[in-house]
Amino acid sequence: MNRKQRFLGETLTIDNIGTRKIFVLDTNVLIHNPESMFNFENNVVVIPIVVIEEIDNFKKGLDEKGRNARQIGRNLDKLRMDGSLKDGIPINIKQSKDIPEEDKQGYLIVEMSHKIQDTMKQFYFRNENDNLIIGTAIYFKEKFPNSQVVLISKDANVRIKANAVSIAAENYETETVKFDELYTGICELTVTAKDYENYKVNKYLAYTGDEIYPNQFVRIYNQDDENKEYLLGRYHSNSRGNIIYPLAHYSDPNHPIFGIKALNEEQQFAFDLLLDENIKLVSLIGKAGTGKTLLAIAAGLNQVVEDDSQKYSRLVISRPISPLGKDIGFLPGTKADKFNPWMQPIYDNMEILLNQHSSSKYSNNGKIFGKKTPQLQDYLDFGFIELEPLTYIRGRSLPNQYIIIDEAQNLTPHEMKTIITRAGKETKIVLTGDPYQIDIPYLDSESNGLSVAAEKLKTEALVGHITLEKGERSQLADLAAKYF
Repeated sequence: MNRKQRFLGETLTIDNIGTRKIFVLDTNVLIHNPESMFNFENNVVVIPIVVIEEIDNFKKGLDEKGRNARQIGRNLDKLRMDGSLKDGIPINIKQSKDIPEEDKQGYLIVEMSHKIQDTMKQFYFRNENDNLIIGTAIYFKEKFPNSQVVLISKDANVRIKANAVSIAAENYETETVKFDELYTGICELTVTAKDYENYKVNKYLAYTGDEIYPNQFVRIYNQDDENKEYLLGRYHSNSRGNIIYPLAHYSDPNHPIFGIKALNEEQQFAFDLLLDENIKLVSLIGKAGTGKTLLAIAAGLNQVVEDDSQKYSRLVISRPISPLGKDIGFLPGTKADKFNPWMQPIYDNMEILLNQHSSSKYSNNGKIFGKKTPQLQDYLDFGFIELEPLTYIRGRSLPNQYIIIDEAQNLTPHEMKTIITRAGKETKIVLTGDPYQIDIPYLDSESNGLSVAAEKLKTEALVGHITLEKGERSQLADLAAKYF
């Protein structure tokens, strides 16, 4: 018997709901992830009709919210072919040995929204839609008293109001990481005096444990050395075995990269990843002033402008368009004119690099294009640099390019996937951001695309990550990042 024949016409009742939980979804959960309706195992997923109405208001948008709204509609339209959304449509779940065969099926219901019952009139809700969603959760709690009803919302205020009327409420955390335990890209290893000396002389150390990830940087200590001096290395996991080698791409911290030097060990590690053409994705996380964007742009310009091998055809820099504080509204002019205010932090970093590069002894007196001191516009005009809004990156294929996504903490995991899948052959993507400075509603330090990418991709040999802790912008900037 196929799925349609078995469940068609079966209305969800107290008798057949069994031990299933009931999850009522808020609009923001579905907009965050259109596939979230399929992530609740063999339980019952309820979508209030007011949620469908709210999603309908977004479907014409050309942004990520509009695309997700349209995908939700396609998902529900496909499900309704199997029966009545009002009675409950069976949805596929991941198979589990702990679930009896007859219960290996979830349900999805689109339910008419319900007002708060008379017993709840002492509670006042200003937002009518929130009221209807919470009222729907109360309705199912009363209809199925033996089942656990949970309201799922990414809006903290909705969860608070639900709790006030005795409805269990949770955040949608399928794509979250524990930020306090986020992968830093650095670890420590204590070895015997013999292994320490062998590494010092032979420049490699075999490692057979399973606690170090590919491209993780290692501080190697001698167990007999009371001074706690250490050597630096980077773990490589490949066909030649699992071996720790010294830094190969940026071993001299006094050597400038497009006019700037690494000011601390973490920046040295970052440069080693940024300059390694075999690493296709680098994520740099750090508070304001740690040098994330400056390092990424310097390494990009070094390989696009100065490297004779021409590994990359251009440097593409982009960032999400999200204002700090109130927006300034629509801007006149061309795409470049509209994008300029959002890219001003990039321009600031570029000016620093160009000034440093023109005075560096490694830069041939800064001569390029026949000019002694080239301006940023020169690099743009000659096609070395392209500044591109993320809005227009979907659908593109970008081969042989060095791509920097700044402020990546303002992306959802789905948006991050969209960007990474744009990479063509030999393209390198660098993600920079501070998960504590998020300007997008319903994203936080644990659910944003940057944190999720750093944690989930740490086992891959093509990926490297560094968390920068030490601020280098100024003492004042470091104090602000530390105490606020």
